[in-house]
Amino acid sequence: MLVIKDLHANIDGKEILKGLSLTVKPGEIHAIMGPNGSGKSTLSSVITGNPSFEVTHGSIDFNEKDLLELAPEERANEGIFLSFQYPVEIPGVSMVNFMRAAINEQRKYRNEPAVSATDFLRLMREKKELVEMDSKLTNRAVNEGFSGGEKKKNEIFQMAMLEPKLAILDETDSGLDIDALRIVANGVNKLKSPDNATILITHYQRLLDYITPDFVHVLYDGKIVKSGGKELALELESRGYDWIKQEVEA
Repeated sequence: MLVIKDLHANIDGKEILKGLSLTVKPGEIHAIMGPNGSGKSTLSSVITGNPSFEVTHGSIDFNEKDLLELAPEERANEGIFLSFQYPVEIPGVSMVNFMRAAINEQRKYRNEPAVSATDFLRLMREKKELVEMDSKLTNRAVNEGFSGGEKKKNEIFQMAMLEPKLAILDETDSGLDIDALRIVANGVNKLKSPDNATILITHYQRLLDYITPDFVHVLYDGKIVKSGGKELALELESRGYDWIKQEVEA
């Protein structure tokens, strides 16, 4: 599904990714962990096409398409979803109108007719129940007046509505209490299928108490330097990242 080879990327002339390679197959959940400044959020930005970042070398293929040749909106329409670390408020734009516009944009990209009002409302009801989303939130403007936890739940609701092939969750667990974390994780688990994949970017092992990854990767100084199963996340939780630095520099 996603094949990244020897990826180098910079921002404002500073190289952040320094030869990163990663392969994600359908049905898999990959957790990417690493210290601050290692390049985790840069990776998500580059995959989704943030124009602030310049790719200087390497390739990203998504379902056999050259992702670097596609505009950000085309990448989204191809089925890539990013859950932001800090979701923004969009005053004056209702959740209903926002989601219907997003879904119809994808349908237009696939040469499909716009979703009817009846089908859209039925879909909203189904997905709200699936991810335990309160109706009072979907009846308001996008993220306006939401708490941090509510914004993160809303991101998972949007993911459920859009049904992406690849979901990238950029530190979705940041700032969540245990109840909100459980709801977010349950939503991710319920949405997992043999046809989609998820990349979890996180600092902490606690998210992986609720979502079991197939692979855990350690990103350090712009490269993936170690990969393993969930036990690697537990080791990082107990030992920190200093031992990784020592291994890399040895």
